[in-house]
Amino acid sequence: MLIGILFLAVSFVAFTNGANANFKGVASLYGSGTTTLKQALYWGTAMTFAGSLASMWLAESMLKKFAGRGLVPDELCQSPEFVAAVALGSALTSLLATRLGFPVSTTHAMVGSLIGAGLVGNGAQVHLEALGKNFLYPLFFSPILAVVLGATTYLILRALKLAPDHRTPILDGLHFLSAGAASFARGLNDTPKVVGLLLLVPNINIRWAFLAVATGIAIGGLLDADRVAETLGKKVTEMNPGQGFASSLVTAALVSTASLHSYPVSTTHVSVGSLLGMGAVTRQAKWKTVGEIMLAWVSTVPCGTLLAGLSYLILSRIIPGL
Repeated sequence: MLIGILFLAVSFVAFTNGANANFKGVASLYGSGTTTLKQALYWGTAMTFAGSLASMWLAESMLKKFAGRGLVPDELCQSPEFVAAVALGSALTSLLATRLGFPVSTTHAMVGSLIGAGLVGNGAQVHLEALGKNFLYPLFFSPILAVVLGATTYLILRALKLAPDHRTPILDGLHFLSAGAASFARGLNDTPKVVGLLLLVPNINIRWAFLAVATGIAIGGLLDADRVAETLGKKVTEMNPGQGFASSLVTAALVSTASLHSYPVSTTHVSVGSLLGMGAVTRQAKWKTVGEIMLAWVSTVPCGTLLAGLSYLILSRIIPGL
């Protein structure tokens, strides 16, 4: 029964990940008026699905990190209660943010959930120092780098007259390619984090696990991305097609680089950071919304910690015989 709960919980994570994150790579297409929300979402979801499938061959390091290895004792990592609690904590955190329209990091939610389930399951042996190099450093520095690169890239492209304020066929093509690359890289970076939670299912075919998670992420994006899409596309900053392209290019480059080096960055932080950097230099950034998003970011890890800790208590103590 607990294995069934584990599989359902991981499917829930995949769905909420897609709902909260599938639009992040293509937000600039919608925000700049290059395409409609639905068209951008379909393109982003298709390329995310492709990246999810490609991660089958590039996922070994990320799989180990998000199975909790190094953070908690191996015997706890091999407990279905622990992994199911991590999945539930992550999914509920992402679902709450999506309902409120905030683009948050599923990676942060999973890190918080690993901490919460680990502390409740075996608090004395949770190696919090392992969070630095493996998780928090890349998560902390990626949005800062994205802001700087978002501003710099736009200024350079504008100086070279490669970021016009109106649509052209060439600009549209490059914009679609960069947004597609960002979405592909997101699938490459996020899918193994979720699949890592399924490693405890007995005799699981890892290829089928990747396909199931990829499908869940795609369905979640198609059915429940509208609120986050409006926030990312319209509420962070005003943008014209050239500005949107500059932001998209930065998101694609950073997330692709991180994925190829197995760094668990947040596409949310990179996407919002690049939009904010560009919006700052054009003086079009909407700082009230940015402040609300950052508050949601700060809340993600403790929310995941609390919900995963409660989930572990329920699964391991309240429900007998699991």
